[in-house]
Amino acid sequence: MQKSHFPQKLTAYLQSDSIKNFAAFTFALIGYVIGVWMLFAANGFINFLGVLLTAEALIISAYLLHELSHGSIFKSSKTNERWANVMAWINGSCYSTFKEIRDKHIHHHVDRADVLTFNVQTLMNSMPGLARNLIKLLEWAYVPALEILMHFLVIILPFLKPEWHQKRLRLILIILIRIPLFILMAWVSMKAWILYLVAYGLMLTALRFADAFQHTYDVFLESELAKNDGKLNDGKLRNRAYEQANTFSNLVSIKYPWLNLLFLNFSYHNAHHEVPLAPWHGLPALHKKMFGSSTELPIVPMSKLLLAYHRYRVARLQSDDYGVITNQTADAFIGAAGVSFLTAL
Repeated sequence: MQKSHFPQKLTAYLQSDSIKNFAAFTFALIGYVIGVWMLFAANGFINFLGVLLTAEALIISAYLLHELSHGSIFKSSKTNERWANVMAWINGSCYSTFKEIRDKHIHHHVDRADVLTFNVQTLMNSMPGLARNLIKLLEWAYVPALEILMHFLVIILPFLKPEWHQKRLRLILIILIRIPLFILMAWVSMKAWILYLVAYGLMLTALRFADAFQHTYDVFLESELAKNDGKLNDGKLRNRAYEQANTFSNLVSIKYPWLNLLFLNFSYHNAHHEVPLAPWHGLPALHKKMFGSSTELPIVPMSKLLLAYHRYRVARLQSDDYGVITNQTADAFIGAAGVSFLTAL
């Protein structure tokens, strides 16, 4: 009798890339729906779990959008774009087009720099004192005010900048869909609406905590590049060695690698920059190939960054200095602000 190979085939299928991607998308979609539903429950503990589940589903949707911008999940560019739009509608980055988000992020890899429409520090210094102090006060209280402002600017600037007028109709249509949904949610349950805002704030905080300590790249304005034919004329050799020297893998955990799935393995950031097309589930193996079991720089456990995140949560907003990081301590690592891949500015 011929021996069945079904168990081996089933095991291989369950370990396949398709199943891993399916699990990630399922969590983002189903986790989001269940999490939001739990926000309406009468039980406070269920509400608490709902906030955590909603926040994590939002985080995974954001990093899936990042994967889709690299085309590392589907072979078809159209399929990547369709699913990216779904993820963007979940995490609220749909006010920018997928092309805008993708192009901005690809510039980050190709130029080995952060190319922005405007410098966050310049924005903070140029705004009225009352507004600046309000943002700093909110940031002191751990409210991600700057990230919220950046998301609002994506919506507002096309109505203020004539050169972006072509974006207005699309933005109006999105607003006419999303705003009534939020109003309906608040009308049904103000508690659920407030808890959703908390979950969204947790997502923004988690993303910017990761973003703040993954690079010490220079920031350039698009207007500066336009004057120099798109070239970064500062005399630096931005080669692969520069890229790796200014990139850090802020792992959630070294001892328990599965915890890095909380950020969809985005914390294996040196591996991601070494092979940008490597999918999220392939990054741990690539990281191990690059660094083995090393715990030295550029590997920085997130636990080492908590003090720096706390200490410089306000100073980071106006500092153009990334600070200092060594193998012994990251306490003086100021980090970056306003470099989220969700805001195409």
